[in-house]
Amino acid sequence: MSSGRVSRHARRRMIAAVATVCALSAAPLTPRAVAAGTPPYTETYRPQFHFTPEKNWMNDPNGLVYYKGEYHLFYQYNPNGNSWGDMSWGHAVSTDLVHWKQLPLALSHDDKEMVFSGSAVVDWNNTTGFGTEKNPPMVAVYTSSSKATGRQAQSLAYSTDRGRTWTKYQGNPVLDIGSTDFRDPKVQWYAPTKSWLMTVSLSTEHKVRFYSSKNLKDWNLLSEFGPAGATGGVWECPDLFPLAVDGDEKNIKWVLVVNINPGGITGGSGAQYFVGDFDGKKFSAEDKGTYTPPTGTVVQDFEGPDFGAWTSTGTAFGQGPASGALDGQGTVDGFAGKGVANSFHAGDGATGTLTSPAFTVESPYLNFKVGGGEHPHRAGTVLERGPLPEGTVLADFEGGTYGAWTTTGDAFGRAPATGSLPGQQQVTGFLGSGLANTFLNGDSTTGTLTSPEFTVDKDYVDFLIGGGNHPAGQDNPTAVELLVDGKVVRSATGNDDEALDWDSWDVRDLAGKKAQIKIVDDNTGGWGHINVDHIMLSGTRAQPVSRETSVNLVVDGQVVRSATGSNSETLDWASFDMRPYVGKKAQIQIADMNTGGWGHIMADQFTIADTPAESAVQRADWADYGKDYYAAVSWENAPGDKRYMIGWMNDWEYGGSLPTSPWRGAQSIPRQMALRTVDGRIRLTSEPVKSLSSLRAGRPATAAGVIVTSTSQPLTGPAAEGKALDIEATFSLEDAERFGLKVRTGAGGEETVIGYDTTTHELYVDRTHSGAVDLNSAFPGVQRAPLQAKNGKVKLRILVDWSSVEVFGGSGEAVITDQIFPDPTSQGVQVFAENGSVKLDRARVWHLGSYRD
Repeated sequence: MSSGRVSRHARRRMIAAVATVCALSAAPLTPRAVAAGTPPYTETYRPQFHFTPEKNWMNDPNGLVYYKGEYHLFYQYNPNGNSWGDMSWGHAVSTDLVHWKQLPLALSHDDKEMVFSGSAVVDWNNTTGFGTEKNPPMVAVYTSSSKATGRQAQSLAYSTDRGRTWTKYQGNPVLDIGSTDFRDPKVQWYAPTKSWLMTVSLSTEHKVRFYSSKNLKDWNLLSEFGPAGATGGVWECPDLFPLAVDGDEKNIKWVLVVNINPGGITGGSGAQYFVGDFDGKKFSAEDKGTYTPPTGTVVQDFEGPDFGAWTSTGTAFGQGPASGALDGQGTVDGFAGKGVANSFHAGDGATGTLTSPAFTVESPYLNFKVGGGEHPHRAGTVLERGPLPEGTVLADFEGGTYGAWTTTGDAFGRAPATGSLPGQQQVTGFLGSGLANTFLNGDSTTGTLTSPEFTVDKDYVDFLIGGGNHPAGQDNPTAVELLVDGKVVRSATGNDDEALDWDSWDVRDLAGKKAQIKIVDDNTGGWGHINVDHIMLSGTRAQPVSRETSVNLVVDGQVVRSATGSNSETLDWASFDMRPYVGKKAQIQIADMNTGGWGHIMADQFTIADTPAESAVQRADWADYGKDYYAAVSWENAPGDKRYMIGWMNDWEYGGSLPTSPWRGAQSIPRQMALRTVDGRIRLTSEPVKSLSSLRAGRPATAAGVIVTSTSQPLTGPAAEGKALDIEATFSLEDAERFGLKVRTGAGGEETVIGYDTTTHELYVDRTHSGAVDLNSAFPGVQRAPLQAKNGKVKLRILVDWSSVEVFGGSGEAVITDQIFPDPTSQGVQVFAENGSVKLDRARVWHLGSYRD
């Protein structure tokens, strides 16, 4: 799954693999979506033609099977809340993959297990004995996650009434190898051997295993595949299926989909795939050859005895280049020659920087190799904690009591903590000898700590915060809240990290008002605690300290490009686009400011070149290049042997922080998959299912022959505006560097930009100004997919929903899926061109109705 959520998240937190999370420093986003009396499916961000449950948390699609005229969509579901937990299988059915009907809960968690991801089949020959030949059973094969041990094993459940009710098999589990990372079985009937074939993931080993069975109960190991391709995170939710190449039934290739998190093409969750052959026992991926990076001029290869003209601070990088792994470090590989910059001196606890002399940017690209921890640079951070802000201290939690602050519950105890509590990792970053720490008796305790009333008489409220990332305004927060007239007007949460760091609220608009600070721990799950210290009113905004492990390009004192490792001791290629800074002075900075797990960085082979180098992640193949397409799997038994696929439209980097309620989580539009030869290579392509057109309302708004030069303009007028749209557009290249469409445009400059970059031959989606983007530092950004124009034209299909865009470029070889959270009034559509002209040959814009109509 994304099925091994508990064990994987615990592991990721221990090794600090989660990308840095911005604390929410604004009024909570959620209340706008849950106004009193709001009818279901009309909430602010509620998707209209993407499936969502009426309420509660949803993630991976499961059990995709067609039976007796119905497409079944099961999904990971929490029947008891709007955050991940109590994993069970929800259920919906459709006759056309567009109109969905939600059914009652199918498979429920119980005292012993959670029901993680898996698949479903129709046992036509009743090999299990669960049904009869006249009434063959539907059988679900799922990962049961033991609540007692965390072990993951494969289990069965069956239904004899078209999936309406289910019985768990008394002989469960049917496949147990004693692992805590063995999950997400995809089962199908393999006709040549007249047996069942299971494709299942060894998640942390980056392997997929294949098993065979005659009865779904007794399984024999056939083979393993992997590691291969992108391996920066865990492998999950595998799928294996055959497709004809270019529609030629005599040329069949097999596709192995392996979802990965983190370490996808955008850094977080992603759907990777391999094309190859399957002989009934073994999958063999096509050989893509050995990668040769672009040639260029090496400016630093760390082959000398010292760093030369590069200067170091701190102790992390030692006195000179390392020759590979340092004491206590795993095997380091992927670097060139004998030397490498390695900040593992004294382990992860050391920090420091390594900086090049200033140079004038003259070449288009700077290529280099990077490895180590995945802790990205975050704008607004400083390398060293500065002096304390001056102002009025509201609480420093010194002196052994909470003073006039009042507590509820038992999480805060009777007095401030003096550091780490029993069973807790080391808590750092607090001042003095005391702090508020709710890890008392572990994450199971809850409570609040509230200040006396005070007057807002300075510009900022500064404070140190750490602990769990469970924002206010959502279920079970771990948060600091600012209350005015009893209402939450500002909030902040932790970063799933025991290190406290500065956060700050701008409260100039609240000057003179009476207020209170309330620290809330309402969470009993993983990271269900909060650490807070030194709350003060100040005239200056406190700046958080960097925890990055990154290679940075610094221009005019600002970091303008940054790359980080992938929690791996293997160095891989990265590249900075230097073209915007040609003629300017720049420096290369290698920074290790992290003292936690994977708190080190390695770099080598800095090379100026005319073309960019590509990492293993970039060289891998992806079913979707957006941030929000994960756990993608396909339907079995679809009519006409069609292969339809669907993914969870979310990303684990911020999935629990979405500003939606009373539901959280959506599925992508189902897509028809194909193998096509694109630019000489066999590629997996996708397009929206054809039945989506049944939701089109009326005649489309149209435009044709429009020339746009270095500007943006409305596409066709009010008829083209909307929150749920299906857009088809074809452009002819002229001399514009970038062009395309902007959707959900509106007040305050809101826009989601869907464009084509002629200089890089890439389709892109820019959601940095798409609305609410501050829910997490990983959320705003630009996603890119390689796409070559054909005969001088670029063809786009764009699906716009109330909180998402799905963009299909060319013949479906470039797909980008992104969530967006714009203001409901932002409904405009514009055509644009930058630095030149483009011709919009034709555009058609349909309004789309709801899948529930």
